[in-house]
Amino acid sequence: MRYDPENIFAKILRGEVPAIRVYEDDAVLAFMDIMPRGRGHMLVIPRTPARNLLDATPEQLSACVNASQRLARAARAGLGADGITLQQFSEAAGGQEVFHLHFHVIPRYAGVALGRPGIMGDMEDIQAAAGQIRTALEAQA
Repeated sequence: MRYDPENIFAKILRGEVPAIRVYEDDAVLAFMDIMPRGRGHMLVIPRTPARNLLDATPEQLSACVNASQRLARAARAGLGADGITLQQFSEAAGGQEVFHLHFHVIPRYAGVALGRPGIMGDMEDIQAAAGQIRTALEAQA
C-alpha cells in the first residue's frame, strides 16, 4: 500500500485543515484529538510521509516516541493525569483509520474508563486542556 498525500493529517501538516496544535518541532507535530477518548487526548505525527509503523523510518519512529514521552509528562503535570495510554494502529485490520503514522497519547485518570471512539469532544474543554499541556511543556524546557 502506498502513502496517500491527501489524508487528513497530511492536510493538517500543510495547513489546509485546522488543528489545535500543542507541540511541534522539525520532525513532529502534536495536536489535540477532536474525538478524545480521555481529557487531553493528543495525536503525534511525523512531518514526513509514513503510512504507519510498517513503513516508517527509525528516525520517524524515534521522533514520534520521544515527543510522545515529552507530551505524556506534560499531560501528567499539566492535567494531573494518573497515567498514560499510548496507542498506535497499523493498517485497517490493526484498527488504523487515518493512514499517516500517528501515536495516540491519552492521559488517564484513576477510576475513569476510556471514552467511546468517534464522539466529538467539547471544543472549549479541548482548547483548555491544550493550554494546560502547553504551559506544562514550557515549564519542562
